[in-house]
Amino acid sequence: MQQQISVITLGIQDLERSKRFYVGGFGWTPVFENGEIVFYQMNGFVLGTWTRQDLEADMRRPGLTAPGAFSLAHNVGSAGEVERLMARLAAAGGRVLRPADAPPHGGFRGYVADPDEHAWEIAWNPAWTIDKQGHVTFGL
Repeated sequence: MQQQISVITLGIQDLERSKRFYVGGFGWTPVFENGEIVFYQMNGFVLGTWTRQDLEADMRRPGLTAPGAFSLAHNVGSAGEVERLMARLAAAGGRVLRPADAPPHGGFRGYVADPDEHAWEIAWNPAWTIDKQGHVTFGL
């Protein structure tokens, strides 16, 4: 079976507040939106932000909680971009969870929570390449 992820959907409380973070912070452009969901076309998959109550109803799984035991990551092309993007995300309604620093394995990273407490690692790893389409290739 092909290794791929098609869509990641995050449950959110407030669509406009979430859009301020993803559009204003990351600078992403929605490809579809209505009163309950926004989709962003990513590099090979789609990210959705869907009001939690509608996501719960669709899954027939009431009582979803956030944050979950996971983090999402956004890699950038240089160490300097990490702190700049983290500052933009914080100004767009995010919350810095861990200021940027150099981990023992190399690179530079920090963590920011979106307005619904989903954790985003903002990272630069000198061994990982990012192509013009934004595809990250794992490297050692």
